[in-house]
Order: sequence, then C-alpha cells, then structure tokens
Amino acid sequence: MNNVIVYCEIEGTTVAEVSQELLTKGRKLASELGVELDAVVAGTGIKGKVEDQILPYGVDRVFVFDGEGLFPYTSAPHTDILVNLFKEEKPQICLMGATVIGRDLGPRVSSSLTSGLTADCTQLEIGDYDDVRTGKHYDNLLYQIRPAFGGNIVATIVNPDHRPQMATVRSGVMQKAIYTGKAKGEVIYPDVAKYVPEISYVVKVLDHHVEAAKHNLKGAAIVVAGGYGVGSKENFDQLFALAKVLHGEVGASRAAVDAGWVDHDRQVGQTGVTVHPKVYIACGISGQIQHIAGMQDAGIIISINNDPEAPINKIADYVIVGTVEEVVPKLIKYYKQNSK
Repeated sequence: MNNVIVYCEIEGTTVAEVSQELLTKGRKLASELGVELDAVVAGTGIKGKVEDQILPYGVDRVFVFDGEGLFPYTSAPHTDILVNLFKEEKPQICLMGATVIGRDLGPRVSSSLTSGLTADCTQLEIGDYDDVRTGKHYDNLLYQIRPAFGGNIVATIVNPDHRPQMATVRSGVMQKAIYTGKAKGEVIYPDVAKYVPEISYVVKVLDHHVEAAKHNLKGAAIVVAGGYGVGSKENFDQLFALAKVLHGEVGASRAAVDAGWVDHDRQVGQTGVTVHPKVYIACGISGQIQHIAGMQDAGIIISINNDPEAPINKIADYVIVGTVEEVVPKLIKYYKQNSK
C-alpha cells in the first residue's frame, strides 16, 4: 500500500533501458518515503526471462503478467492490468517511460483513475507543499519538474489529493544503477484473466517491426551538437567531420532539426534525446531551456558561438567566441595532427 510502482516496458523479453532508469529513480524515491518499490511487467512468454533484468535495481516486488495477447503491446489489456492492479495496491506514485507506449498507456490509466499525469519530467523529487488558497499543508508530495510555456520556465507540478501521482520521463534523463542495498526481491505471477476481460483482446497486431537505432547518440562519450547558428546543412558536414575525428556522435538543437539540416533522431533536448557525455561541444547553439534540459549533465561543456552573451555560455566550462565556419575547421586540423 502507498508504494512506488514503475511500469516496465519490454520488447519481446528485453526490458527497456528507460524502465531500468526509472527503477533506479523509483528506488531512491521509495527509500526517501520509507515505502517499498514495486514493478509491473506484462508480456507473452516472459516468465523467468525478465525478473533478472528488474530485481537488481532494488525492487521489493515485481508483478509479472504473462499471457497470450499481451505482446506486442495493445492499449486495452495493459490499461486493464494497471487500473485493476492500482485499485488493489493503491500506490502513491507511478512512473513510466515517455515512449510511444508510455504516451499511450499513461493517459489512459490516469484518466480511468482520475489521478492526473505530468509528461516529460526532467526531475523528480520529494517535498512538502502549502496550498495558499485552502491553507492546507501536504507532506512528502512528488515534485514533478519539467519545462513549461515553450521552455521559458521550469515548472514544479504537484498532485496533492489524487493518487497515484503519475509521471512519465524520457529515456536518458535518469541514470540507471544496480542497487547495492537490500530489497525483498519478491516475484508475483498474477492470474491475467482476473485483471483483463476477454473483450480487451479484440485489437490484434498483424505486424510488429522495431527499427534499430542508426547511431549511439545517447551513449556517446563525446557529442558535437549544432544549432541554428551553424547556418546550413552543408556546414553540418563540418560537425560530422569533427565528430569522426573525436570518435563522437553528432547532435542538434530543435531549430536545426526544424530547418531540415539534420535528422530528428539526433535532436538533443526536452523533445529529443537526453545525453550524458564526457564532453559536449555546442556549435552555434543559443541555449534555450528545452535544449539545456537534454545536455546539462555533460562532464565538460564547450560552447562555440559568435555571441558572447548566448545563454548557453553561462553553463559552459569553456567558451570559444567565433563562427562555426572559423573555429570548427581549426579544431579538425588540430585533432587530426595530434591524434596520430
């Protein structure tokens, strides 16, 4: 009762990395609240194949729903599982990935339970809240933190009166880590038929195909990212050349993606990928809050910008004032000469 629950997304019998990241965060939240961490996973033929991918992250109980029709994912049966399980367990917090599945499932569950949902959170914390209007004080609420109003502010959202407090988080925002403490590690195999009526299987998936990632932007140690200040698609070729010399990957701001200079899957930020590289080289990027949310945890941030007052310079460890056309070719030449 009143535990933290993480919905674990799977592909076949492989647990999604974003779910493991959320289990790590969920463990911290549960420990802070003094409650247990639970996990829910649903699929077909997963019994005995997913538990070892979930329990090491400090899970006290994992509910494994294994049955025909639960994979590939369809909305109705997974919604039934969570809604009916939550009515039994009454969790105070539910976390899930801001993925294609999470964006479909989260609103359905929150609507059914009238609980509310905050999407695309960049931070999750526990804190108190005083309602100025009613004068009521609330202890230990989930602070659901995310950029709002076009990224002009960072909003902290609370849900004082309805449960569970639900939030979705993009892959890469939280960092996963094996739990070194002690957790119960209990595995429960519920009877799926008690949670999902037969009519919920009316939608059938005729074909299921997952496209492999074209690059490893999320896991790259060095990211060379370009913004609208790069100037053109041709100038982005210089960033790809620099990334190749540094054995890194190329990222981009939303403005550069919207301009058609680079593919959307390279977008870094609130509406793209969150990265944690050792070195992040920001080329011609102004530094809007949406972009900063996706790269602010980089080890070293280098800004190349012809505007010395660009917002990104405030968080950069090193600032090179100049245009991309001037600076990047010199970097390429230098690293080529010194990498032999």
